[in-house]
This record gives sequence, C-alpha cells and structure tokens, in this order.
Amino acid sequence: MTEPLEKRLEKAMAELQEAQEAVARTERELRTASFTALSSDRAVRATAGPQGELTKIDFLEYKYRDMSPQELAASVLEASGAARRKMNRHVMKAMEPFTEPSSNVPELKGFEMDWERVFGPEVLREDDENPAREGQATPVWRDALGEEGED
Repeated sequence: MTEPLEKRLEKAMAELQEAQEAVARTERELRTASFTALSSDRAVRATAGPQGELTKIDFLEYKYRDMSPQELAASVLEASGAARRKMNRHVMKAMEPFTEPSSNVPELKGFEMDWERVFGPEVLREDDENPAREGQATPVWRDALGEEGED
C-alpha cells in the first residue's frame, strides 16, 4: 500500500533539510582543505588550496641549485599538478553522496556531475601517489628533457 501524500512530503522535506545541512558541512570542510604533493625527483613540494590554487611551494634540500631552469619548471609543474589532482579528487569524494538518488524518496534524484568536464580527464585516472614506482615508465617531463631519469 502506498503512503499518503502528506507522509511522503514530510519525508522529502526532512531529507531535503538533512541534505542542506550536509552540503553546508561539506562546504565548510572544503573551504579549509589543502593537499600537498612531491615531485618524483623529490626536489619540489607543492600545496594546492581549496579551489585548486597553488598556495605554497617548497624547494627541497637545495636540489634546485643543480637543476636547469627547464628541470626545475618541470618539477614545479609536476608537484603542483599532483597537489591539484589530490584536491580535485577530495572534492569529488566529498560531493559523491549528493550525486546519488534518495533511498527514502525515489523522486529526489541526485545531481549528475561530469567531473572530467569540471576538473579535466586526469581526475578520473588511477591515483598516481605511489612514490616507489618500481617498473613504471619514466615521467613525461623527463622524456621532454631527453633524460632517462638518472639522478
């Protein structure tokens, strides 16, 4: 037997209020989030803020002194890109509950997000966090410099 309309409406309003509160909590958390990443050559550490902006960059152990401008630029771009991807993935994970339909009120469907369109295709690729990348290909930036990854 179907529920009376008033009861269904009451459930929908309660779920809507819960969703609004959850969105507000998520928004507060995301406003203060930041993520840090290290370049594969361990020369640069970059931090991305809540909107993916670069908020901090550290040049580690004076390695930059022995790097060409192109190598240093590549390390900065690699670390900052990785930090941004971490932040983007965090946003995706935080927003995931809002993209799913309501279990109590079938009429309340979650919203669809085209994360690839919002953040770019890299955000949907497997996590590239593992610093011990045994047997993996040479980073693209090193290929561009004509190096084979020797340190």
